[in-house]
Amino acid sequence: MNGETQAQDVLKPPRVKDGRPNLEDLPTRERISIPLIVATIVTTILTAAVLVSFFTNKAVQWPIVIGYLFDGRILQGVLTTIEITAMAMALGLVIAVTVALMRLSKSKLLRTVAQAYTWLFRAMPLLVLLILTYNFALFYPEVGIGIPAGPMWWSAPSTDLLTPILAAVIAFALNEGAYSSEILRASILSVPRGQEEAAVALGMTKARVYRRVVLPQAIRIAIPPIFNNLINMLKGTSIVAFIGVFDLMYTVQSIYQISYEIAPLLVVATIWYLVVVTILTFVQSALESKFAFTRSNSLRRRILSNAFGGRS
Repeated sequence: MNGETQAQDVLKPPRVKDGRPNLEDLPTRERISIPLIVATIVTTILTAAVLVSFFTNKAVQWPIVIGYLFDGRILQGVLTTIEITAMAMALGLVIAVTVALMRLSKSKLLRTVAQAYTWLFRAMPLLVLLILTYNFALFYPEVGIGIPAGPMWWSAPSTDLLTPILAAVIAFALNEGAYSSEILRASILSVPRGQEEAAVALGMTKARVYRRVVLPQAIRIAIPPIFNNLINMLKGTSIVAFIGVFDLMYTVQSIYQISYEIAPLLVVATIWYLVVVTILTFVQSALESKFAFTRSNSLRRRILSNAFGGRS
């Protein structure tokens, strides 16, 4: 019965309006895209060929890969990689927010200092910055607290304070602060100026406007590029091997230099990087959903509640 009804609808002549047939009543049919079909088939064949070639490759030695995957040394290397990334990102975001606000300041001095910082650490290769930070003691053998050109109240050798892990965290944080500050600055500038003016007109202080109106919207815009930076930083931590930090990659290298099981251990490192990056990608998606853009009405309610007795 349904088939007959559908056939009648298809064969039903279109209505005529102003001497012309109504296009909405004309039967439609999806066109078959030959290039799309060809591209899909070719992609499927190539993907299958690559996967079969990799998983059947004798050099991978899957039993060895499985044996090392949860080895204590490997897990410690993964943990070290995550720790360096987390600490560097946290410190880098603090620097980024500070530098971004300085770039937006009315003070020419603050703007100039922020621009110089951004220029310097964006221009300097990360590996060079890492090695310079690690060799900080060559420039300042001793650090302390005291009066400039006067007595020192406290001092200590730089080599005792600056461990390799701390040097890595500082180097990555300085680099991240330069890049993320530009992301945050652009995100803040993308918030409509009228919202800030409306909040000020309702009696909110400048600091409260930034904290409750501007920054929440800027964060939503900044989340995707900042998470991309986080993922790049996680992968970039592999260069800490140059200063002797036993992260995931350096641990893998130290093992295969003894066992000569190079291919299986490189696969182990790849698997762990894929796992951590996949987790970060899910976290990014969750945060993007949580900070989804709100409608103008909800924004207006938030401004009014903050202006008239809302929580600070």
